[in-house]
Amino acid sequence: MSERAFGIQYATPAQEREAVTLGMWAFLATEVLFFGALVAAYLNYRIWFGHEFIAAASLTKVAMGTANTAVLLTSSACMAMAVTTFDAGSKRAPVLWLAATALLGLAFVAIKGTEWFLEYQEHLVPALNFDFARYGGVTEIFFMFYFCATALHALHLLIGISIVTWLATAIHRGRIVPGGSTTRLIGLYWHFVDIVWIFLFPLIYLAGRNV
Repeated sequence: MSERAFGIQYATPAQEREAVTLGMWAFLATEVLFFGALVAAYLNYRIWFGHEFIAAASLTKVAMGTANTAVLLTSSACMAMAVTTFDAGSKRAPVLWLAATALLGLAFVAIKGTEWFLEYQEHLVPALNFDFARYGGVTEIFFMFYFCATALHALHLLIGISIVTWLATAIHRGRIVPGGSTTRLIGLYWHFVDIVWIFLFPLIYLAGRNV
């Protein structure tokens, strides 16, 4: 079924696009609240234990975090190109741009997985092998936030990679045609995941590094 066959509950395709777009924005708003609670908790502890949190942040791998930021920003550009070329009527270009988007997402996960492994080797994983005697309780709190936030972000990114892969396959097979809202909605989700990382990156990696 192509996107030309809009739902019977809608009077026109335009009305359907407006409804599903509003639904996506509502979903993203709930995601903002979800991640916002984590960020609020982090800021609360940052106010209480400012110097200790800065010391804990210095243990993160800022080079890897910076590399992942560049990877995600590039993936957002690829996703934007996929939507633009698809709306322009191209069949091959959006598939290639979507493939690039998914591959960059996988590169992010690979870099993050390597980073987690290095932190495991350094005994920085709370409830698993954290060296309390060496690092202290406040550092453990920082890394609890770090692993919760980055793991949830990685989960959202993996979901995005799966959806983008499905979209590329559907476009290649002609199951989705220009004029619908599917590509734009998936693009919105992907950009949201990238924006979340843009907020997490300075909170986690850059705290105190300008001092």
